[in-house]
Amino acid sequence: MARLSWMSGLIPSRRSRKRHVVRVLRAQGLYGPRFRDVLPAFAGVVAAVCAVAAVLAAGYRAAGIVVPVAGVAFLALVVTAAIRHGRPGARRRIGYYTADELLELDTQGLALAVARMLRRDGWRVRLMPAPDRPRLCARDTAGRRIDVAFRPVAEPLPDEDTPHPHSHRGDQESPLRLVVHRGVFTARDIRWARREETIHLLDGSALRQWAAGARLNDLLSPGR
Repeated sequence: MARLSWMSGLIPSRRSRKRHVVRVLRAQGLYGPRFRDVLPAFAGVVAAVCAVAAVLAAGYRAAGIVVPVAGVAFLALVVTAAIRHGRPGARRRIGYYTADELLELDTQGLALAVARMLRRDGWRVRLMPAPDRPRLCARDTAGRRIDVAFRPVAEPLPDEDTPHPHSHRGDQESPLRLVVHRGVFTARDIRWARREETIHLLDGSALRQWAAGARLNDLLSPGR
């Protein structure tokens, strides 16, 4: 009887230690989601599968085997495209970056990322690399031009020229100048930009929104 009593006292102790370890791992985000956390997504997947199966069955009854075969082929193409689009390399090539990926880029990498985002929005981009201050020149289908600079301080240095120091023939309107910064602009930078009608500042918050899929025109709208 004493042995049974010793064993019965050991089991709750092990369980309590296991519960403590699970709580610690969950607090650190290392244990994984609980069933109630994944239940809504699981129910959604089941409902989607059932709906697709019902549609294919109805198509089979209405038009024969052609509808299910075409539906399965279409779903396969959609899944394949989604997997390819979700890969980090493919996603970055078409101009989508996560916040962590933006932080890992150096200045040259950030210039390439912004060039890809501009192309995603329909701009034709020319990258002018430089060891310390790369630049971008872009033009959209409406003929508008934009010059992009990358530096933590918006106000130009004494030896710094604009990307287009010479005027373009037939271009009466000055190009939009965009200064990209992954951090936060100072009040001095903002006052400098407000004095110039063609200069816009794109800080880290707006850059992350742009990299996630927002359009540049929306981010530069006057109401923002």
